[in-house]
Amino acid sequence: MERPEIWIEFAPDLHLFVRARYRGGPVAVRTDGTSTLGHVVESLGVPLTEVGGLRVDGEPVPVSRVAGPGARVAVLGVTRPQRPAGPVRFLLDVHLGTLARRLRLLGVDAAYENVDIGDPALAARSAAEQRVLLSRDRGLLRRRELWAGGYVYSHRPADQLRDVLSRFAPPLAPWTRCTACNGTLRAAAKETVQGRIENGTERSYDVFAQCADCGQVYWRGAHHARLDAVVATALAEFGG
Repeated sequence: MERPEIWIEFAPDLHLFVRARYRGGPVAVRTDGTSTLGHVVESLGVPLTEVGGLRVDGEPVPVSRVAGPGARVAVLGVTRPQRPAGPVRFLLDVHLGTLARRLRLLGVDAAYENVDIGDPALAARSAAEQRVLLSRDRGLLRRRELWAGGYVYSHRPADQLRDVLSRFAPPLAPWTRCTACNGTLRAAAKETVQGRIENGTERSYDVFAQCADCGQVYWRGAHHARLDAVVATALAEFGG
């Protein structure tokens, strides 16, 4: 018996994920007649984290819908800004360390695994802590355990940061998080951090902050101008 056929069309911003033959107008796809549209879309390469909605014959439907023969399916991209169901908190995989530090610099809650703990553990943490998992691994983003996720489209940290801020619009509070561990920074008197800084730093600077979690000490050193430029650029485009 011939398998039923549906017609499917992907929004242009999803063309990255699908083979060239699916990047034009509606394309015929054979289905088994029982799989949900969510399963069909993922089988063609698109993680559901990147799908903003589905329409069958012009009407919005859930990913759990099973399309009948001849159905015309439109797969929409995510509308920005995309608001998660809870607080905007992130979890980044092992390949996104620079992005994690830049998010933290802006005061965004960004947990990061600097060792590869494996896809199941990352997905489980996303669910347990209700964090949006950021990754360039499409397979990881297709795991059912995820609370929420987002594909990081660029290899370049500056573009990655802009993409995440544009998509999820997290509130920004620069200089309030530890870039090393994601803890909260607090003002620290010089005498309380003397054992953690070198003598030259102690003589040259008077204003310090310290992480309440890991104890890391911060001051406006030679690197500050570069970091300040990252903060100024983000605030100018995405606000405080």
